[in-house]
Order: sequence, then structure tokens, then C-alpha cells
Amino acid sequence: MFSIFLVLITIVCFLLIVVIMVQNPKGGGLSSTISGSQMLGGVQKTTDFLDKSTWTLATILIALILLSGLSFTGTLSDADSKIIDNTEAAPVQTAPANTPAPATPAK
Repeated sequence: MFSIFLVLITIVCFLLIVVIMVQNPKGGGLSSTISGSQMLGGVQKTTDFLDKSTWTLATILIALILLSGLSFTGTLSDADSKIIDNTEAAPVQTAPANTPAPATPAK
């Protein structure tokens, strides 16, 4: 389940980067590079579409990140737990439980 969220987050990030790169901070952006943009809907509508799509993609990205955090169970696989828990590499020696001391001869 976590890998599905990871793929979706990657796709949304890529789309968000594309939408942000198309925009121009001075208002030109996509409308200045496409000559027929005024016939398709005008400069203002192109800017509004890019602005709304940026906010929508950012909202979807935040929602996916939160949902992926909720779906992550926090359990580790065997390989990961061996890396974190080094008990196999250096076993802990414990003292034997309640062994009587050897008797010493009295003088």
C-alpha cells in the first residue's frame, strides 16, 4: 500500500514541477510562449487555470503524504531489523542463574 502512495506522490510532484515551470512570475508564462492562447481562452484564463492547478496539485500532494503516513504500519522486515538490532553480531553474555559457589576447604 505504501508503494502505491509513493508512486502517486512521485507523479503529483512531477506534474506540480511542470505546472510551476510553465508559469512566469511576471504574468507571461504559458500565454507568452503560445501565440494562439488568446483565441483559446485568453491570457487571464490561462493564468487562472495554472494558478488553480498549482493549488489543486499542492493540496493533493499534502493529502497523499498524510495518507501514506497513516498507512505506514512501522513494522520492519527481517533484513531491516537485523541492521537496527545488532544482537546477532555481538551476543550479550549473561551470568548463569543462581549457581552455587564451589566449596573451599576450611583451615
